[in-house]
Amino acid sequence: MTTMQERFDKSLARRRFTMLVLGTFAAISLGLAMIGIYGLIAYLVGQGTREVGIRLALGATPANIKALIVRGGMILAFWGVGIGIGGALVVSRLMRSLLFGVGVTDVVTFVAVPILLTFVAFLASYVPARRASRIDPSTSLRCE
Repeated sequence: MTTMQERFDKSLARRRFTMLVLGTFAAISLGLAMIGIYGLIAYLVGQGTREVGIRLALGATPANIKALIVRGGMILAFWGVGIGIGGALVVSRLMRSLLFGVGVTDVVTFVAVPILLTFVAFLASYVPARRASRIDPSTSLRCE
């Protein structure tokens, strides 16, 4: 004999496990996205060290340099979020059978996740931008 709650839990066990696996993969992919954005922006900043040095030598402030680099990272992030939302709308229709207690186009999910990803992209862009704003112009102009 089992209680109704145990029967209910058992009937949802497979779906809960599937969602746990998907949630784990989502968390891992968020971490990989952050590392990827950071790596890309850091690489681009490294390639543009001479340009940053020239800008600083001509009178750009460190705040201008930070804004320039963060703006470039955020443009990439906005494009990625836009394409991702479009893809999520298509894929969510295919995953309708896996969703329990959540609509296919859940507004909270489609608002919260892009905000989170945009914030992660901002942080991943800000760290290399801060480092680039501290470059000594004379050193960056001498290196090749």
